Amino acid sequence: MTTASTDHQRLDAWIDAHFDDEVAFLQQLVRVPTDTPPGNNAPHAERTAELLAGFGWQAEKFPVPADEVRAYGLESITNLIVRRRFGEGGLTIALNAHGDVVPPGEGWTHDPYGGEIEEGRMYGRATAVSKSDFATFSFALRALEALGAPIKGAVELHFTYDEEFGGEMGPGWLLKNGHTKPDLMIAAGFSYEVVTAHNGCLQMEVTVHGKMAHAAIPSTGVDALQGAVHILSALYRLNDGYRAITSQVPGITHPYLNVGRIEGGTNTNVVPGKVVFKLDRRMIPEENPAEVEAAIRATIAEAAADFGARGPAITVDIRRLLLAHSMRPLPGNRPLVEAIQRNGAEVFGQPIPDVGTPLYTDVRLYGEHGVPGVIYGAGPRTVLESHAKRSDERLELDDLRRATKVIARSLLDLLVA
Repeated sequence: MTTASTDHQRLDAWIDAHFDDEVAFLQQLVRVPTDTPPGNNAPHAERTAELLAGFGWQAEKFPVPADEVRAYGLESITNLIVRRRFGEGGLTIALNAHGDVVPPGEGWTHDPYGGEIEEGRMYGRATAVSKSDFATFSFALRALEALGAPIKGAVELHFTYDEEFGGEMGPGWLLKNGHTKPDLMIAAGFSYEVVTAHNGCLQMEVTVHGKMAHAAIPSTGVDALQGAVHILSALYRLNDGYRAITSQVPGITHPYLNVGRIEGGTNTNVVPGKVVFKLDRRMIPEENPAEVEAAIRATIAEAAADFGARGPAITVDIRRLLLAHSMRPLPGNRPLVEAIQRNGAEVFGQPIPDVGTPLYTDVRLYGEHGVPGVIYGAGPRTVLESHAKRSDERLELDDLRRATKVIARSLLDLLVA
């Protein structure tokens, strides 16, 4: 038996011996809400720092200035970095997971903040995405430190709180302000694949202005809702055409557009004078974001003009809310991919494919700063199985245990002296 395989077994044994502690750690994280919006997430960072102090680690706290947070549409953000140095030289590897989550919504059969365990699963908001990987990454690092092997380099834990709004106040803020510059990074993900590419995302707010009027005399007004429907129909026709655009990245299919929120009108007996809708356009890695945005703006303008040509004119304001670039594999990420695939195959007993995902993540921000990264962590084969962003989000605890082993082994392989 080689020294490497013996060390892997020792890592596995430490994780097994401390797995109840890892589960309890995750439960504590789930029990502090981080609904975003409203995005009052500093209290969770404080609690996380307290729990990390119990491991003998001092988390550096990086509060984002309040005026920047409010302008961004959130209430409070404190990002955390834990830096653990081994021998001189070597790589610095960052492990990033986000604590902010969408609100729980309706339909839960378990307390969304309870961290309840039933039949080997933990239920609660962010059990799968991605407070689970606060636990995966922390306990993988603890196992590596307990091993005491002759390794060099450093590991950083980046626990951030802005993934749901695009990451600019999370990893983007840390990187922009020079608080970190790792050589490689791994971001929170799922256990049965290592992700090396992902979609981009464009989000826009479209405000359609008409003229309010009494419903008894609608001709004296301009119905903003009818105008919005005309524009939406044009956007959905555009969406139908996206199916003909295919990505060459395994795991990514075609672009698509979703309108996720619509507001407007004042009462049932009033012709609506204003309607606002928000759209989300996912971009495959091969697309040019500037061209995508220009095409959507042109489609909206043409539809508004066409509506006005048939009757009273509407006006339209368009505001970009988010532009998240796609992630493409950077040269230098192969050691990460190969280490995770090798150890994942041994721990899970099956191949761990290298794929793309239709999601967008914070990894792109590291890539924009020249840091090669991949996505891997604790979770099922698909987002659908995890119930992420739906009721009864859950995590298979066996996935948590095994993913922790894969990360610990991979860190050892990458940092061995």
